[in-house]
Formats: sequence, C-alpha cells, structure tokens
Amino acid sequence: MSRAVSTRRKAVVTALAWGVGLVIFFPILWTVLTSFKTEGEAINAHPSFLFFDWTLENYHTVNERSDYLAHFWNSVVIALGSTLIGLLIAIPAAWSMAFVPGKRTKDLLMWMLSTKMMPAVGVLVPIYLLARDTGLLDSKTGLVIVLTLVNLPIIVWMLYTYFKEIPGEILEAARMDGASLGSEILYVLTPMAVPGIASTLLLNVILAWNESFWTLNLTAANSAPLTAFIASYSSPEGLFYAKLSAASTMAIAPILILGWFSQKQLVRGLTFGAVK
Repeated sequence: MSRAVSTRRKAVVTALAWGVGLVIFFPILWTVLTSFKTEGEAINAHPSFLFFDWTLENYHTVNERSDYLAHFWNSVVIALGSTLIGLLIAIPAAWSMAFVPGKRTKDLLMWMLSTKMMPAVGVLVPIYLLARDTGLLDSKTGLVIVLTLVNLPIIVWMLYTYFKEIPGEILEAARMDGASLGSEILYVLTPMAVPGIASTLLLNVILAWNESFWTLNLTAANSAPLTAFIASYSSPEGLFYAKLSAASTMAIAPILILGWFSQKQLVRGLTFGAVK
C-alpha cells in the first residue's frame, strides 16, 4: 500500500514539475512561433498557435536593418568581462568571510545583499554623470565596470556559501606545508570549489546577458548589446510584434543553448555541499 501511495505521489510531483516547466517555457515558445508569422498574423486578435503561413521575412528584415554580430559580440564581451572581473574580486573576499570571519562579517554580507534591493533608477543619474565625465559612456568598458559592481554582491554571496562547505582543516594543512595565501586560494581552495565557481560564473553570465536597464541607459550605438538590439524594434509608431519576436529569439538563443548544455554543471554547483 505504501509503495502505491509513493508511486502516486511521485507521479503527481512529476506532473506538477512538468506543468510548472511548461508554464515557464510557454512565453519563450510563443515568442519563437510569433517570429515566423507576418505582422498581420502576429497582431491578429485570435492568432493561430501552429497553423499559419510560416515565413523567414522577419529574420531577413532584422539582419538587413541591424548588425546582429556586432551586438552579439558586445554582449559576449560585457557578460564575460563583468563576470570574470567579479570572480577575481569575489573569490578572495568570499575566502576571507568564510575562513577568517570577523564580528561584522554577517552584517557586511547582509549590507551587500541589501544593495540589490535598491531601485537601480535611484543611482542612475550619478552613474550616468560619472560615465560621461570619465569618457566611459557608450563603451563596453563602462558597462563591464557597472555590471561587475551590480552583480558583485550575488557573486560574493554564492561563493561564500560554497566556501563554507569546505573543511577549514584542509586549508590549515596547506598552510602548515608552507603554502602562501595566493597558493592556498589558487591551488587548494579553487579546485575544490570548481562546481560552485562554475555555477556562479554561468549564473552571472546569464544575469549580465539579460541586463537591460543599464545597457539601455548607458549605451547608444558603439557598445549596444543584444538587449538594446531588441529594444530598437519598439518605435513611436508602435510595436512590430513579429520583428520584435525575431530579434528576441536571436538574442536569447545563445544563452538558451548555453544553459541547455551547462544544466548539469548548474545543478551540480547549486547543490554543492547539500549532501555530505
């Protein structure tokens, strides 16, 4: 009897998981399908889900109007640059907080996390003026710096959580063997925390790739990433839904593919230390 109940419970949980997954995925599927419709079919009050005249016209128009590869390259540089610099700063910071905690370490961590709760528009003007006065406005360097600072609290928090799961005795043994501080972090701590570091890297690449507020406000043409590429299909005359969907599909496709191929690493990193 208990086995039958367990089987039914497992089936219900599986069905609920699939249901939640489909609900989350449906907007993406709708966007992809809309990108293959004409503008008339896209704005139809009762659009067909699958049965319509499929066309690649929107993709041809988007490629002719915009330099997709330039926007793609800007997104790659900004996302990877901000994530790697953030890791270089966050690994030593998280090591210090995890293995040499002070009286105010938890307060500092909470303060760092609280900065993510502040509306970004509240600091837009000073950051815009700083970027303008330092010549970093509409530059990839400026966006890398801003996104590094924006996502740094999340990187530090995640790495701190992973590092806390590593026994401190291992690092003490390395010090007794004569390892310097740099060697301890680079050759002992980092290899042990590879799953956590990898998942942190992947998650922050996704966050930086999807960032739109700062990219739209601090770029114009020279360093505009794919989020600005999408926004360019909104005009005072209205939204071109089919072309907007095509641009959105082209923008999210690389990060979806990355997430698909790295899902095992993400799950492994996010559950790092959960089972001992």
